[in-house]
Amino acid sequence: MLPDQPRLMIVDDDPVTCEMLCEVFAAEGFASRFVQSGEAAVASLADERLDVLVSDIRMKTPFDGLALLDHVRQEYPHLPVVLMTAFGSVDTAVRAVKQGAFDYVSKPFDIDALVATVRRALAARSIVQPERLADDDEQHAPGLVGRTSAMLEVYKMIARVSDSPAAVLITGESGTGKELVARAIHVHGARHLAPFVAINCGALTETLLESELFGHVRGSFTGAVANKRGIFEQAQAGTVFLDEVSEMSTGLQVKLLRVLQERELVPVGGSSPITVNARVIAASSRDPEMLMSSKSFRHDLLYRLNVINIQLPPLRERREDVPLLAAHFLRKHAPGNRTPPQLDRAALAYLSNYPWPGNVRELENAIERAVTMNQNGPITPADLPRKIFTPLAEAPPLAAGDDLARLFAGLPSIEEMQRRYLLHVLEATGGNRKRAAEILGINRKTLYRMAARFGIDLQGESEKVPSV
Repeated sequence: MLPDQPRLMIVDDDPVTCEMLCEVFAAEGFASRFVQSGEAAVASLADERLDVLVSDIRMKTPFDGLALLDHVRQEYPHLPVVLMTAFGSVDTAVRAVKQGAFDYVSKPFDIDALVATVRRALAARSIVQPERLADDDEQHAPGLVGRTSAMLEVYKMIARVSDSPAAVLITGESGTGKELVARAIHVHGARHLAPFVAINCGALTETLLESELFGHVRGSFTGAVANKRGIFEQAQAGTVFLDEVSEMSTGLQVKLLRVLQERELVPVGGSSPITVNARVIAASSRDPEMLMSSKSFRHDLLYRLNVINIQLPPLRERREDVPLLAAHFLRKHAPGNRTPPQLDRAALAYLSNYPWPGNVRELENAIERAVTMNQNGPITPADLPRKIFTPLAEAPPLAAGDDLARLFAGLPSIEEMQRRYLLHVLEATGGNRKRAAEILGINRKTLYRMAARFGIDLQGESEKVPSV
C-alpha cells in the first residue's frame, strides 16, 4: 500500500459483491479490503485506521449496516459511512441520514456513481457531523412504496429536509403522491407531535379559501356566526400543506406571501395580527420553471416556497415499482381479515405494461376495483378495468414458441428487457432457480436480488411468477 492511498473497507455478506467492489476501488487508487459481517467490521475498526466505510444495510447477522453505522458514529465520529441497500424505504433513509450516514445508495448501483460518492465522502471526512436518531422517531408514513433509484432519491430528500424549517415545494403529475411525501416530511421531523393540516387550494373559491387559510371573525360576512381559526393557526408549531398552490388567485398569493415573510396574519374581518409558527410545504402539478414562466403566479412567492424542491417521478418512469405497489394496495383493500388475493401472471403483466396516466392513484383505483370484482381465487385480467388490458389483448397473436417475438414486443427499455429475459429463463427452466442462475451466469443470491428488483417472488409458488 502506498503511503498516500486512502483506506476503504467494504462490508457485505455477499462475497461476489465484496470482491467486485474491492477490484473497482483498487483500480481507482484505494487500498481496499472487505469483511462479511458487521461484527467483523467492528473488530477490524479497532485495529486499523480507515478513511471511508462502505456497508450493506441488510446482512445475515443481527448486527446490520444501521447497527454498524450507530457504532461508528459513537466510536469514530469522523469516519464517513456510505450505506448500500436493495430494499429502500422512507424509514430506512431517515434512520440512515439521521444517524449520520454520508450517503445512501441503492442496489444494483451505478459503479461510477458509487465511486464518485465515495470520493465525495473522502473529501468531506473531516467535517462529517454525527446526528442521532430521536427515540420517538419510529413513526411511519403509509403509502410511500417503491425501491427504484428515483424513489430512493425522494426518500433521501425527505430524510434530509424533515428537521429543517425551510419551505418545500413538491412537484409532480397528479396522482404521484405529493401529499404522502409532505406527510412523511412532517412525521419524520421535529414538528411531528404538532398538527399536520392540509388544504387543496384549487378546490375552493377565493373567498372560502381565504377564510380557510387565515380564519375569520364573527360577522365578517354573511354566515360568519362565530370566530373561526384558519389552518395556519390550527397548525401552530406543526405543518401546513398547500396542495395545488399554483391554483391560488393572485390576490391570495399576496396575502400568503406576507404570512411567509412576517410570520403573522390578519383574519378576514379582523384588525389585530396573529403570530403564526407553522412550517409550509406546498405542492403543484406544474414544475418551478413552468411556474416562473406563468404570469398568474408571483415570482416572489415562488422564491419563498421553492427553497427546497422535491420532484416526484411519474409511475411510467418507475414501472419496476408496479408489482410492489399492487401488492401494497391488495393488502390495503382486502376486506376485513380476508387474505389478500394474488395477481395471476397475465394480470401482473398487463399492470406492468400499462403507462398509468393517472399514476399511483389510478393504480390504486384499479386494484380496489379488482378486489371488489373478484369473488375468489387469483385476480385475472377480467377483474381489471378494460382500458388496462385491451391494448395487449388486441395485439396480434404470437406464433407458438416465438420467444424472441415475446421478448422484443413493443420495443421495451433495457430495464424491461432484463425483466422479461429473467421471466423467460424462469419459465424455460420451470422455475428451477439453480438452473436459471447458471443460464444467466450469476450466483443464486444475485438471482434473488434481480427478482426482488423486478417484484418477482421466487420464494412462493410458481403461479406467483408472472410470465412475459
